[in-house]
Amino acid sequence: VQLVESGGGMVQPGGSLRLSCAASGFTFSSYDMSWVRQAPGKGPEWVSGINAGGSSTYYQHSVKGRFTISRDNAKNTLYLQMISLKPEDTALYYCARKTHDYSDYIDLRDYDSWGQGTRVTVSS
Repeated sequence: VQLVESGGGMVQPGGSLRLSCAASGFTFSSYDMSWVRQAPGKGPEWVSGINAGGSSTYYQHSVKGRFTISRDNAKNTLYLQMISLKPEDTALYYCARKTHDYSDYIDLRDYDSWGQGTRVTVSS
């Protein structure tokens, strides 16, 4: 299993970024996926999730309306489109594979594979 994130960078408040996560080594279309972030000095925080088929999406309250999760199962890629970025969005962003389809997306104990992360910095 390999998950490789890309697309991070430094942007000003109000800016946008699109993160990508390239998956390999498993049947990507069979797994629910999520984006998780970790801000400096804080623990990991679930941000958004999407079911295996891409028909259902879920968001943490603080990003709802600003972030959009999507996936392309033909390309084995997960995305996170982020707009109206705020300084508090600054973090290392990871994509993660959820182990069981019956578990809650927010339960980080049920993720069995993580990427190396891509850094997002929102600062003026």
